[in-house]
Amino acid sequence: MTTPYGSDGSVSLADLKHNLRLYNSTDLAGYVALGSTGESVLLRRAEMDAILVTVKEASAKEKKLLAGTGAESTAETIERTKRAAEFGYHAALVKPPHYYKPAYKPEVLVAHFRRVADESPIPVMLYSIPQFTGITLGAAEVAALAEHPNIIGIKDSSGNVQGTADFVAAAPPAFNVLVGNAATLYPSFVVGARGGILALASALPEKCVKLFELIRQGHHEKARELQSLVARASKLIVSELGLTGVKYAMDQRGYRGGLPRLPLLPLHDEQKKRLSELLRTLEPAAVRA
Repeated sequence: MTTPYGSDGSVSLADLKHNLRLYNSTDLAGYVALGSTGESVLLRRAEMDAILVTVKEASAKEKKLLAGTGAESTAETIERTKRAAEFGYHAALVKPPHYYKPAYKPEVLVAHFRRVADESPIPVMLYSIPQFTGITLGAAEVAALAEHPNIIGIKDSSGNVQGTADFVAAAPPAFNVLVGNAATLYPSFVVGARGGILALASALPEKCVKLFELIRQGHHEKARELQSLVARASKLIVSELGLTGVKYAMDQRGYRGGLPRLPLLPLHDEQKKRLSELLRTLEPAAVRA
């Protein structure tokens, strides 16, 4: 989920509730609060807590809730994870620490995640997003971590289908490999992924859910056709324009995306025009003129 802000730059919990009311009427399985798309690294601790409480209170009861809790230190990650558990979240999504990159050898990362999982009251899901952290979790590390009873899966946002396949092959059958890139959802399912946590779903939840259902039902021709459309949308909205593009696309579809938080900047007019034209080809009746 994205984090909306008011005109004064503060987190708008009212807009967050508005978005959740709309998402609750979709077939999304659940929500991630405080992920990359939620600008988690730009939020203060009090804002994080307020978001976690609001998402929990405004979510439909059947929705699964994940909280992004990864921090640079193991101790802070454990503290954030315990807070998420206190707020009623079902699992924690934990990115690797990355600032002291040269020191973070595989054995260091494995020790970090194991300690977090040991201390966490809720299940832990690994989060691999090397384009942001510069840290790549390898299949050997994931296989070792999958042995921990409190580590239940991984969100792989690398966009590397071969890497996703390697995770599936290395981990036990019960380990949940989820995809974080809408452009690779179909091929990732072919190699054994089980679901997706997608930034694109913040703006186009129905399209993402439909693609998931087509894949699960074995309608491969229709799934490939929709995957092509979703990949085109993901390339512009998410890959090129980032979470600012996701927020603008939300604005065009009745959600409250709004502006990003500095130092991120809003889209310029040409980018807005390109994005609006794309949306009209996807959902002409739902896009604002």
